[in-house]
Amino acid sequence: MFQLSPQIPSGFRKYDHLKTRMARAIAEDVATGLSASQKSIPSKYFYDERGSMLFEEICRLPEYYPARTEISLLRQNSPSIVRSFGHGYLVELGSGANWKIRYLIDALGPEKRSKTCYVPVDVSSSALEASAMELLRMYPGFCVQGLVADFTTDLHLLPDDRRKLILFLGSTIGNFDDAQTELFLRALSNTMQNEDRFLLGLDLVKPVEILEAAYNDSRQITAEFNKNILHVVNRELDADFNQNDFEHLAMYIEAKNEIQMHLKAVRPVEVHIGKLHMTVFFEEGETILTEISRKFTFESAEKMLHAADLEITDWRTDAAGWFAHAEIVHRNGG
Repeated sequence: MFQLSPQIPSGFRKYDHLKTRMARAIAEDVATGLSASQKSIPSKYFYDERGSMLFEEICRLPEYYPARTEISLLRQNSPSIVRSFGHGYLVELGSGANWKIRYLIDALGPEKRSKTCYVPVDVSSSALEASAMELLRMYPGFCVQGLVADFTTDLHLLPDDRRKLILFLGSTIGNFDDAQTELFLRALSNTMQNEDRFLLGLDLVKPVEILEAAYNDSRQITAEFNKNILHVVNRELDADFNQNDFEHLAMYIEAKNEIQMHLKAVRPVEVHIGKLHMTVFFEEGETILTEISRKFTFESAEKMLHAADLEITDWRTDAAGWFAHAEIVHRNGG
């Protein structure tokens, strides 16, 4: 955990909690995932510098409705979101680029902004630093305290000496399965003080053709993003994946209300992973599950949050009902 001085300092500071852990974590995750009957690699390994850039490109695609719909919600509702907030931490989990947070920083206005510190949390040190420096060019004298960390395990590192407005946008929570969601929300609940608030982005259930088009764009940027996970494994673990041996596959599983992204072997494949002393065989048509993206209803969201002692105090959604922001407090503090 890091704390700020009594006076909010301007400028950028970065706290890296992954330097010594990343190599061990990816080795364990890949060894476990590629040994399972349904082979998998956790989606967090998409986001090296190249992967982060590809994702920002995806967010600008016409098929990818979540980004533009959420930006519209932020543009409309940021003043009301920050109206009662000031003199504290604006925490963004999985911060990536800075184009969403700008709406909230703008809505704070100069006086509140001078008493606020932005705390972006991201696994990519380079992406976090580039985004922070761009923000400081836009808002001279602003406070940015970057935390290079994995928000699935490191929520205990969040500061607790001032009130927090915690943002988890983009419906990233949909990338967790039920067990991971329960662990994440319980950890978040345990970090929240009585005056803290949590703003959660949720992608809502909608027609299957809209959902599948968002993950199968005509320019195949999502396919390139999906295959980038193989580049990461090659670089970090001395593996010899050839991306031409796999094709992008994304489909909606209606029974689970989730999109699944896979990499499907187009031929029999043998992969060597040097740092794991491991050889992995793929039959033609066998897949690596790289991401799930769960879609929510108001009822399913309320149920999962209630189980973690969290309570929704306000819903904001677009006119079509495609995407929602839930404003949340801890039930003991609400």
